[in-house]
Amino acid sequence: MGASARRGPYFCGIDAAMDVVSGKWKPLILWELHDHGIRRFAELRRGLPGVSEKMLAQHLREMEEDGLVHREVYPEVPPRVEYTLTEHGVSLNAALTSLGEWGTERMRRIGAGKVTVEAGRATGGSDASDPPVSLFPPPRRSA
Repeated sequence: MGASARRGPYFCGIDAAMDVVSGKWKPLILWELHDHGIRRFAELRRGLPGVSEKMLAQHLREMEEDGLVHREVYPEVPPRVEYTLTEHGVSLNAALTSLGEWGTERMRRIGAGKVTVEAGRATGGSDASDPPVSLFPPPRRSA
């Protein structure tokens, strides 16, 4: 972690968890990596419309330092870098599933339209007949 990052002491478990997932993009990066597995930087950026290159790079560095994301650099020209969730990242994503379900119910309750991502662009959707989509898919079950 960087010099400004906290590592405790914490007041409670929520405090410790929020220290790791703070920021708008970290939960969405978790979701994107959970949904797609291995992603390169440009693929992540396309999958998260609105995130700046600087913010994505910063969050990925922090998530790597926190043990949520694994960064693999391949010795090729040009270099290829791939990101995947670690076991710790997968467990955090599973813990956030209930929060995503809560958010989906909130969207339904307040009549907020969902945003869908198509071809790397965000498009607003406010059709009340569309079923809400959970931010975090249910955890994958092992066979």
